[in-house]
Amino acid sequence: MRDYILFLLSVFISSISQIALKKSSKNQYQKWWMEYINPLVIFAYGIFFLSTLLTMYAYKGVPLSIGPILEGSGYIFVSIMGYIILHEKVGKRKKIGLFFILAGILITCTV
Repeated sequence: MRDYILFLLSVFISSISQIALKKSSKNQYQKWWMEYINPLVIFAYGIFFLSTLLTMYAYKGVPLSIGPILEGSGYIFVSIMGYIILHEKVGKRKKIGLFFILAGILITCTV
């Protein structure tokens, strides 16, 4: 169970990285290379690297067949953070899709 939680934590951290990169992409920079060398982008790639290390460690206790299923939780995390941080709208179709993702994760991991 600990490894499953660690795996979900790594997906959550990866989702934070995605939100940080999207937030950074909305900024305008004077030089093209400043898009890549700014604190938010460096932070995002740093925690994405941390997420990769956590995922590799979590796979010690999570079967390979379950890993991609747990990765689906990233869609849920990104949608929630997009709504809260980026003020994105969540339409009816997206809510239904997120419900099915969550249901699939729960059914697969509890059976």
